[in-house]
Amino acid sequence: MVRDFAEVSPDEVPGLPLTREKEFSIDLVPSARPVSVAPYRMASAELVELKGQLKDLLEKQLMQPSVSLWGAPVLLVKKKDGGSRLCDDYRQLSKLTIKNKYPLPRIDDLMDQLRGASVFSKIDLRSGYHQIKVKEGDIPKTVFRNRYGHYEYVVMPTNAPAVFMDYMNRIFRPFLDKFVVVFIDDILIYSRTPEEHGEHLRLVLEILKAKQLYAKLSKCVFWLDEVKFLGHVISVEGIVVDPAKVESVL
Repeated sequence: MVRDFAEVSPDEVPGLPLTREKEFSIDLVPSARPVSVAPYRMASAELVELKGQLKDLLEKQLMQPSVSLWGAPVLLVKKKDGGSRLCDDYRQLSKLTIKNKYPLPRIDDLMDQLRGASVFSKIDLRSGYHQIKVKEGDIPKTVFRNRYGHYEYVVMPTNAPAVFMDYMNRIFRPFLDKFVVVFIDDILIYSRTPEEHGEHLRLVLEILKAKQLYAKLSKCVFWLDEVKFLGHVISVEGIVVDPAKVESVL
């Protein structure tokens, strides 16, 4: 079945996302004025990496050159796989922003829904924050500065859990508390029987296809009788805290 929805799991997010029911907005406190911070210094190797990532973002139309009065510095942060992630330092902008109060679900409430299920699939969305556009009037606030120029994002520049949680709840609302659990960009499909699971999985994949939301196949698992999700191990036998998480704390 997953092969029938190959377009849901491309190697990379193909480009600018759809205009969705939810956009990323940056609401400022009444006294806010544009803030611009000087770029950080970077080593030669970092500049090579930065230039490559800028080229990729521009080609995908996820950002564009800007003349905005706003400006945040940028840095590169190492990822677990050895690559580098482009991170914008929006601390000064954050001080002037009205925080989004949309609630994240309680993990224990989510776990309660899973009792009695025996078949599970888990889908991890790829670069979830790049799959939602910035509200047009707020695009100039996303500017980041570096030695190659000023650029502004047309998609969410960073992980905004409240915004993405709101959107995911909207599109999966008919399935929540029935056979789908969503936590930001992680989707868990749970069923009592294999027959039910085939139908449940198909419905979720159809939503992702229709909304052009993309999964990272290497982080997805399908048709399991035991699954790890949000720090727990879940099976028909019950739900326990993931031992690996306990060991990491100890």
